[in-house]
Amino acid sequence: MHDNHVGELVDLLELERLEDNLFRGQSRDIGTKFVFGGQVLGQALSAAQRTVPDDRVAHSLHAYFLRAGDIDAPIVYSVERTRDGGSFSARRVVAIQHGQPILNGSISFQVPETGYEHQMSMPEVPAPEDVEAMPALSLEQLSRLPEKTQRWLGKDGPFEFRHVWPRDELRPAKRPPYQHIWFRLTAPIEDTLALHQALLAYASDFHLIGTATLPHGISYLTRNMQMASLDHALWFHRPFRIDEWLLYSFDSPTSQGGRGLARGMIYSRDGQLVASTAQEGLIRVRPG
Repeated sequence: MHDNHVGELVDLLELERLEDNLFRGQSRDIGTKFVFGGQVLGQALSAAQRTVPDDRVAHSLHAYFLRAGDIDAPIVYSVERTRDGGSFSARRVVAIQHGQPILNGSISFQVPETGYEHQMSMPEVPAPEDVEAMPALSLEQLSRLPEKTQRWLGKDGPFEFRHVWPRDELRPAKRPPYQHIWFRLTAPIEDTLALHQALLAYASDFHLIGTATLPHGISYLTRNMQMASLDHALWFHRPFRIDEWLLYSFDSPTSQGGRGLARGMIYSRDGQLVASTAQEGLIRVRPG
């Protein structure tokens, strides 16, 4: 049974088909200044999924964020059926708003098969039940933030996050560039791998580039901070459920030139590596 927030998000990823390869999606205002990048990733994957044979499953997604998305306008997704081979299908997706591309993406699908297997072990961290949920900001703390940010921080979303090493985003301390966060959808959903993958694409944008701010004692709430995702890569390794606890383990190898690089590995609770991510983002403090 979906709760309202989860149902809204599932509906957001179920795009309207305008033509064989053309889809339209709406935007959800979650309190960010522009359309949340994860929303565009999830919808782009959902559009591509609708154009491949049923026996093929997404295994990699690579995208560039080109322009900030307008929350008040729909997004049109144009899918190019680049190739359908014996085992793999390739799709190119362009997300368009106001006549201009806001995201270019390439997505590859494969007929599931067996092969050699190995993986890196899941980090040893406390179970999600042993990690406290982040306390909500007080009304006094919220009142000092911009109205959009108040909405972002002051409402329940469709995902629950539990930070193994929480930090105060209003007064961030300097610390090494890695973190671990348990997360899951707050209500159960149907057992369709394509939907779980689209929802993971959505969630994979949370906290990723923020990992590159950890050594510098800054956060997205720092005054005059400009942060934006520049590109995003996501690889699906094994089946999973996003309505069960997943561990997102992040690190950031480098920041330089106004950009930070962050990587993530996503594990199921039983230690299976189910997906990997990488992202470069803009991290810039504007003068004044």
